[in-house]
Amino acid sequence: MNTIPTLTLNNGVVMPALGFGVFQSPPDQTAAAVETALHTGYRHIDTAAVYGNEREVGQGIRRSGLNRSDVFIETKVWVSDYGYDQTQHAFDKAAGKLGVEQIDLLILHQPAPARFEQTIAAYRGLEKLLADGKVRAIGVSNFMPPHLDTLIANTDVVPAINQVELHPYFTQPAVQDTDRAHGILTQAWSPIGGITFYPGWGENRTSTLTDPVLGKIADAHGKTPAQVMLRWHLQQQRSAIPKSTNPARIAENFDVLDFTLTTDELGAIDALDTGVRHGPDPDERDPHSLELVIDEA
Repeated sequence: MNTIPTLTLNNGVVMPALGFGVFQSPPDQTAAAVETALHTGYRHIDTAAVYGNEREVGQGIRRSGLNRSDVFIETKVWVSDYGYDQTQHAFDKAAGKLGVEQIDLLILHQPAPARFEQTIAAYRGLEKLLADGKVRAIGVSNFMPPHLDTLIANTDVVPAINQVELHPYFTQPAVQDTDRAHGILTQAWSPIGGITFYPGWGENRTSTLTDPVLGKIADAHGKTPAQVMLRWHLQQQRSAIPKSTNPARIAENFDVLDFTLTTDELGAIDALDTGVRHGPDPDERDPHSLELVIDEA
């Protein structure tokens, strides 16, 4: 079995670079998908309170038969649970659903700039959880450079992770540069550009999976475009968290460790960036979604 490369976070915690995501995975399919992923070789599972499937993630981990210490668990606090005390309680909810005492990486899901005072209070809540040993690392998701700068100026612990939309058609170089300058690891959601071809995310979009540049590189290595994109992330020292509930796709996305992209190939993939965001803009969130109530454990 191939061994997933690891990345060392800014507080010394070691994390598998390639994770398994469960965004949009129906709860009734999530446990089986997580179990399959862990049997395939994944050791990093990414979920979120707002996905509504933390319980099933925990079930899948337990059904895998692996020791708790062998699986790196990452989850996210939703905006409706932001605040110093509220965010500490959000940990209780997440840990209870996951069936664990400690969470490896707990991050804020959105910057929520319209209520950033609560975001800062929430992050201070994460700092308290970190100090108490309830989490091993803390971070953020969908934070743009101005959000990061303000957060870091008003808190004590630099985020370990910033999880953002990042794929060949949207590489967010300014975000990556800001993360790097602060010692924050960039983690890619939609790492193979799934958001460019999921129904309901806009019209007239070209799927990354049919891009001719990626297709040519894939053919040269006897791989698929999805595998090439994941290899691109890993070689550029990013964390990537592809998702699937299909066992064949789960295995395909893991089989990315036996080839190496050339410098020219990496550059050709970088050049595909359109600068166009395909997912939600962190500065323009639907206010109703921010009020979603996260169930108790």
